[in-house]
Amino acid sequence: MNTSEQPREPAGGAPREASAAPPPAPGPPRSRAVDGPAADPRGMTPQSPVGRLAATVDRLSREVRAAQAEAEGRALIELAKGILVARLGCGPAQAARQLAELAEQSQVTPLEFAVDVINQAARDRMSEVTDAFLTATAAVQAASAEDGAVDTEAGEAVAESAAVRLRAAESGALAANDTQAVADALLEQALRPLGAVAVAIWAAGYDGSLTLAGSAGFSPAEATRWRYVPPDVATVARCGLTERAGQWITSLSGTGLPSVGRHQYPHGGRVAVPAGTGGRLHGVLEIAWPVPLAPQPPQVVRQVEALAELCAHTLESYTPPRGAGQEPRVMPDAVELMDLADGLYDPALVLVPHLDADGHLADFRIQHVNKRFLDPAGRPRAVVGGALLLEAYPMAAGDSELFQNVERVYATGEPFRARRMNLTALVDQVPLSAVADISVSRHGNAVLLIWRIEDEAARLASLLQHAQRLGRIGGFEENLLTGEITWNGQLYDLYGRPQTSTPVPLEELTAHAHPDDAVTIGRFLRTLLHHRRPASAGFRLQRPDGVTRHVRAVAEPVLDTDDRLLAVRGAYQDISAQHWTEVALAATRDQLAHSEQQAIERNRLTLQLQHAIMPPAQTPLRVPDLQVAVRYRPAETEQLVGGDWYDAVMLPSGRVLLCVGDVAGHGIEAATSMVVLRNALRGLAVTGAGPGQLLSWLNIVAHHLTGGVTATAVCGLYDPARRTLRWARAGHLPPVLVRGPEAKPLPLLRGMLLGAVAEAAYEEDEVRLAGEDTLLMYTDGLIERRDRSVEEALDQLLSTVRPTPNTLDQHLDRLLTYSRSDTDDDTCLVGIRVG
Repeated sequence: MNTSEQPREPAGGAPREASAAPPPAPGPPRSRAVDGPAADPRGMTPQSPVGRLAATVDRLSREVRAAQAEAEGRALIELAKGILVARLGCGPAQAARQLAELAEQSQVTPLEFAVDVINQAARDRMSEVTDAFLTATAAVQAASAEDGAVDTEAGEAVAESAAVRLRAAESGALAANDTQAVADALLEQALRPLGAVAVAIWAAGYDGSLTLAGSAGFSPAEATRWRYVPPDVATVARCGLTERAGQWITSLSGTGLPSVGRHQYPHGGRVAVPAGTGGRLHGVLEIAWPVPLAPQPPQVVRQVEALAELCAHTLESYTPPRGAGQEPRVMPDAVELMDLADGLYDPALVLVPHLDADGHLADFRIQHVNKRFLDPAGRPRAVVGGALLLEAYPMAAGDSELFQNVERVYATGEPFRARRMNLTALVDQVPLSAVADISVSRHGNAVLLIWRIEDEAARLASLLQHAQRLGRIGGFEENLLTGEITWNGQLYDLYGRPQTSTPVPLEELTAHAHPDDAVTIGRFLRTLLHHRRPASAGFRLQRPDGVTRHVRAVAEPVLDTDDRLLAVRGAYQDISAQHWTEVALAATRDQLAHSEQQAIERNRLTLQLQHAIMPPAQTPLRVPDLQVAVRYRPAETEQLVGGDWYDAVMLPSGRVLLCVGDVAGHGIEAATSMVVLRNALRGLAVTGAGPGQLLSWLNIVAHHLTGGVTATAVCGLYDPARRTLRWARAGHLPPVLVRGPEAKPLPLLRGMLLGAVAEAAYEEDEVRLAGEDTLLMYTDGLIERRDRSVEEALDQLLSTVRPTPNTLDQHLDRLLTYSRSDTDDDTCLVGIRVG
C-alpha cells in the first residue's frame, strides 16, 4: 500500500462519504437460509402467522448481528482514517475517499484494508502475530474441513478474515466496559478459529485469591459456581498465575487439577496464561478446548500472550462485585501505607514500581522510610529514602534474592516471609552484612518491605530459654545479703506456683520436700553455705497441687574478693521421667530374669526327657557277622532342644530295624512328637511289613495323631542271612555306603516328608552288602551349614568318611569330631559294618 500519495478524487467526481457502512466483519460460520417456501422443521409454513413471526425474528436477529459487526468494523475504519490523516496531512473526508479507493484497487473490503493500514502503522505485538494467526487458523480450518466439521467456503472466509478478527477482538476488548464483554469478544473473534470453545478471565486479588471476572462458552451455573477461588487453592488458573510462561495442558483429566468447566470438557486441552502489564500480574486468561490440545507452534503461543495482555488492560480497573465469594477489601493508597509503616516497631520501607521507557518494571523506588528504620550499613534515613532499591542495596539481586521476591510479590500479590535472610549493603565498595527476618506484602500499587535485624544477645537468650524448657531446668539466684531471689519462668512451673508468688529461699527448701529427704537436703545446704563449695542433691519436691516431682539441684556459691559469701546461683532439673524410667527398667529386668530362669528350667527338663529317651550312647546289638553302633549328640545350645531320633533294634523275624528321623521344630513339642513317632515305628515294625509300608503308616500317625507334625526319616530292614538292606526314605538324606576306598550315597528314592498329606506312598530299594562294607544313616545336624548348599556339605561328608578306622565306634566318633556343621542342631548317627 502506498500512503505517500495525495488524496485523489474518485471517478465521477462525487466524494465518498466516510460514514458509508463498511462490509460487516465475518463472524463465525452460520447455516445459510434455504430459498423457497420450504416448510419449517417444526411444521410451520411461511404463510402461517407463526411462520411469518419466526421469519421476522430471524430477520431482526440478522440485522442485530450485522449492526454489531458494523459497529466493530467502524471503529477500525475510523482508526485507519486517523492514521491516513496524520500521514497524508489531509482532512477526514479525503482520508475516507482515499481509504475506499485503495481498498477497491486492492480488491479487498474497506475493513480489511483498514486493518492492513493499522498493522503497518502500529508495529505492535498484534501485528507480529497476525501472519502466524493466519497460518494457524488456516491449518485448523483445513483439518476441520477434512473431518467435516465446517464446509470449505466457511473455512476460507474465516482464514481470510483472521487479521480483521484479531483487530476486532482488540477493539472490542479496549472499548468494552466490563470483562464479560471482553471474554465474549475474544472467544468469538479470536479463539474459535483455533478450535477453542470457552474462555475465562480471572482477576487476581492482592491476597492471592482469584475472581472470575468474565467467561464465555461455560454454562451460567458453572460460571456462578466458580465465581471465587480462595487463596492457596491449586487450580489451572493458579498454576498459570505462578508460572510466568503459562500452563499449556494437553488434557485436563491427566493433571488432576480442578477448573471451571471440567465436567463440560473433561478431556480437552487447557491454556492458562498470566495477564500483566508493567511488571504486575492482574489476572489469568484461561482457554478451553473440547479435545486434547496438540503442541502449539511459538507463533500461536505469542498470539495467546498478546490476547492475555489485552485482558490485563481491562483487569487494571476491575473491581470484584459484592457477593462474589467475599466482600471486596479496600486497597490503601501510598499515603495510608506510609502512615501504616510509621506505626510499626520494625524497620519498614514503602516501595512503588519504577518503569522503564517501554513500560516494563525495572526497579522499585523507596517512597518512604519509617521512623524505626535501621540501615544494615548504618546510613541515615535521608540517604536511603527516594533512592531506587537496587541503587541503595545493589546486593539485593544477588545471593539473598531479595529483589526477585519483592518483584514476585508485586506481580502476584502473594506475601513473602523468610527467617534469617542475609542483607548486604555496599558502603565505599565494602560489603556490610546483617541477618534479618523479612516480610514483603503488596497493598494496592505499593509494596511494604519490613525487616527485623537479628539481635545476637536476644537470640542467645532465646536459645537458652528453649534449652532450659526442653531439659526441664529452672535457674535461680539468691542474694544472701539483701535476701532478693530471682527465678526464671521454668522454675515457677517446676514448683507449680504462679509467677506472681514469692520465690522459695534455700533455707525453706526442706519444708517443700519429702520428709525422708531432709538429711539429703541438709547435707546439700551445709556444703553450699557453710563449706562454700559447689554441691548437688536429689530429692522429692512436693508441690502445692499435691504432685510429687523428683528433682536434682545443682548450685555454687558466689564469693567477693575477700572470700565472703555474697550469693548462691544454681538450677533445678526435673528428673521425674528419668526416675520412673529407671524404676520401670528395674522391674523389667526382674521380670526378664524370672522369665529367663523359667526358660532355663524348662529346657533342662526337656533335655533330661530327651536324654532319657534318646541317650547319647547305647549298648550295641549282638548280631552275628554285623557290627551296629549309634551316636547321639544334643545341640550345644540348650534353648534349641530338637526332635532328632534314631533306633536300632532286633525284630522277632530276625531282621534288624535301622532308622533315623528329624521332627521339625525345637522344644518340648518337638521332643514329645519324636517319642510318638519313634515308638509308633517300633510297634509297626513287628508286623513284618517292608520299609515303604512302614513309612506310609507312620505318615498317617504324623498327620492325624500328633497335631499336624512334619518330620523326615530313613527306615531300613537288614537281613543278616542274605546280607541285604531294604530301605525307604521320607524327605530325608539317603544313607552313605563306604566300600573300600570309595564312599557314595545310595540312590535318591521318591518319598514325601511325614505328615504333609493324609496318605503317601514311598519307594523301596534293596542293596546287597559285602564284607567290610560300612553303611551310615545320619540327620542333617551332621553336615548342614549356613554358608553352603546341601550338595557341597554332602561332598565334604564323603571325603571325611573315606579313611575307614579299625572299629565302627572309632568311625562314628571321628565323624562327630570332624563335623563342620554350624547350625547348632541335634545329630543322630546309625552305622553298621558287615563282618
